[in-house]
Amino acid sequence: MASSLVCLLGSLAIASASTVKYDFEIGWVTANPDGLADRPTIGINGQWPIPKIEANVGDQLIVNVLNSLGNQSTSLHFHGLYMNGSTHMDGPAQVTQCAIQPGSRFTYNFTISQPGTYWYHSHTHGQYPDGLRGPLIIHDPESPFKDRYDEEMVLTVSDWYHDQMPGLLSFFISKVNPTGAEPVPNSALLNETQDLRVPVEPGKTYLFRMINIGAFAGQYIWFESHNMTIIEVDGVYTQPAEAERIYLSAAQRCSFLLTTRNDTSENFAINANMDITLFDQLPGDLNWNVTGWLVYDSAKPLPIPTELESDVYDEFDDMTLVPWDNQALLGEPDQSISLDVIMDNLNDGANYAFFNNITYVAPKVPTLFTVLTSGDLVSNSAIYGEYTHPFVLEKDQIVEIIVNNIDPGKHPFHLHGHNFQAVWRSEEEAGTFQDSGVTSDNFTQVPMRRDTVVLFPNGNVVLRFKADNPGVWLFHCHIEWHVQSGLMATFVEAPLELQQTLAVPKDHYDACDAGKVPTQGNAAGNTVNLFDLSGQNVPPGPLPEGFTTRGKVAMAFSVLTGLIGVAVVAWYGFAGPAPAAAAPAAAPPQSVGTGGGISHGTLVGAGK
Repeated sequence: MASSLVCLLGSLAIASASTVKYDFEIGWVTANPDGLADRPTIGINGQWPIPKIEANVGDQLIVNVLNSLGNQSTSLHFHGLYMNGSTHMDGPAQVTQCAIQPGSRFTYNFTISQPGTYWYHSHTHGQYPDGLRGPLIIHDPESPFKDRYDEEMVLTVSDWYHDQMPGLLSFFISKVNPTGAEPVPNSALLNETQDLRVPVEPGKTYLFRMINIGAFAGQYIWFESHNMTIIEVDGVYTQPAEAERIYLSAAQRCSFLLTTRNDTSENFAINANMDITLFDQLPGDLNWNVTGWLVYDSAKPLPIPTELESDVYDEFDDMTLVPWDNQALLGEPDQSISLDVIMDNLNDGANYAFFNNITYVAPKVPTLFTVLTSGDLVSNSAIYGEYTHPFVLEKDQIVEIIVNNIDPGKHPFHLHGHNFQAVWRSEEEAGTFQDSGVTSDNFTQVPMRRDTVVLFPNGNVVLRFKADNPGVWLFHCHIEWHVQSGLMATFVEAPLELQQTLAVPKDHYDACDAGKVPTQGNAAGNTVNLFDLSGQNVPPGPLPEGFTTRGKVAMAFSVLTGLIGVAVVAWYGFAGPAPAAAAPAAAPPQSVGTGGGISHGTLVGAGK
């Protein structure tokens, strides 16, 4: 009887599922969301901000992509979705697919098995801060909170740069930036704009789905004179928890209920403040706040936000959240992985990010294709190359990740293909790293689950998950500067099962052919001897022994200063007589936008 009921429920779920299809042409538009500078921006179908993706649990999602950028390849990652049985649709270039070349097409096709608040973004060349980032909402007809709100809205917070990523990255990872100071954003945005107005009605309860789609800055968020009731983080339902203020790192999401006041006598500010402790310097013209408003009455004034009495924020501690299903702490790990976060220089004078002295470098063959073509050596981590920092996980292992932060900055760490239990995290405090010697006696017995967690400066965090989703999954810091400078590791999960069950579509191979990327062999593309990694992609070599960090920085600056001095002397020696004064040059022509520049200044709620 029970099995018949299960079969009936399964049949009903399949019958109610739909196919949701999006056709995306990715190309350049012009946008100016903070009103300070027009700039080329990556849009979809000639528009920016890019479309929101929406579907229901159980739906098949098909996203057809045409890359019309002309000068850049691309890919899409559906952040937070487990991609059960579809690791080849996860999106990171040179990990589970080849990048989509200019003029080429590619199809993402997978079934959604989970509800919640997610987002999608490019996972190629540090590209998404140039605009290729947007919400992805998976509705749940069986949500335990479906009767507790009247309407839902999506809010994004983000940081914004006036310069494009290729130029910023070439400066960031170079000898002229030996300290590794990350470029500071020019602005903060709400729903990819400023002065956002959110119309609300009195006495109603709204579900707000909030997503940090930024590249760098965490954000402190609060609604003046209103409290939030948190019910979901990163796609995991939680026991309701009251909060006055929340913190969202890059890539984190939080859904909460907000009940409006019973009168329309005034409007109220929505505050989002960038976490300036992440920035090495504060430009004099930086406004790290972005303000929106809950608008009860559009005829009434929009108030100036209240200034906090200090720059110390008393935000909600997400480690106190309890998942709705009360899943207990997973048992003792079958495999424990310890990763030390280090920022250091290599012999090209540039600063890089390291896990255990390994800075990630993409392999010549995408890691998933190495899995599919390596036969009975598939479980040997050596074939994936030292610089993909690979760990092979067996099916259904309990895996523990211990991350030690030998760095004075915060890092939001994200795991593809899973959420994890955050079972312990050290307190945020000043000082240098000291191993706490934490033991399982300190672990939370019903731990918070999410897919992106903030690791505090000079601290550590312990995470656990069950390896029940065969695939190739990245674990990385979600500050995009650190992704590009190498703060990533690769989990190759149940590779033997992948070989037996996964069929990769033809357009994946077409994408590799278009980019002249091999699809067989080890990380170096060698197919005869898979342990022969000669020719693999490698980072610059290490600095000579004996250089301290201060010495490295001093050497880099000395070399730079010397080169500038030589250049100035040469220029002065070869310069001719000073020219006569000339008439002022004509002003340059005004640029003409090719699209975008959409203010999206009013957010309209979707029906429940």
